[in-house]
Amino acid sequence: MTVPASGGDAERIDHIPPGKAARVMLRFPAGVRGEHEIRCFRLATVYPLGVMRARKRLASPQRYLVYPRPAGDSKLPVDRALSLLAKRGTEMREGDDFAGVRAYVPGESQRHIDWKAVARGQALMTKQYAAEPSGLLYLDFGSLRLNDPEDRLSQLALWIIEAERARRPYGLRLPGSAIAPSLGDAHFHRCLRALALFK
Repeated sequence: MTVPASGGDAERIDHIPPGKAARVMLRFPAGVRGEHEIRCFRLATVYPLGVMRARKRLASPQRYLVYPRPAGDSKLPVDRALSLLAKRGTEMREGDDFAGVRAYVPGESQRHIDWKAVARGQALMTKQYAAEPSGLLYLDFGSLRLNDPEDRLSQLALWIIEAERARRPYGLRLPGSAIAPSLGDAHFHRCLRALALFK
């Protein structure tokens, strides 16, 4: 089974028992980011004798999304609100709305540690709140000093991956749209989808 003109390798199934189904994962290189469509698949078989080959094109309109290629500096941008507070020597106050957790950094206040997670044998994590500047990070297309928009999207994609890995709540700002800070699989894919469909 192949996707015609995709540049991908054919996937082979040697035997499917009667009355059963088989699952095939087709892999092929993605040309450019964005939404694409597979219009058909090509099926081929040499059953039952292995001498003659039968081929059939199977119409199956399928859509798929290609995210930007992550590239650039993996270090997350400095939170401006946090750096201002650090310069003034102001202590951050906890807000009312829980925004998630992130990895504990030695030297931070222990009253923000998620002690319930520690009791379950998990790593030290720091609770973050919506009003706490250090917990929220906006990844902004307009603040990047890169000329090529594709380079900007690649950098944002890398930062989204790094922020999610660090469990640091992040938001995304693109021209004409914004996604509020959050964490989790749905938020992660929502942000990458916005980058993939950016025009």
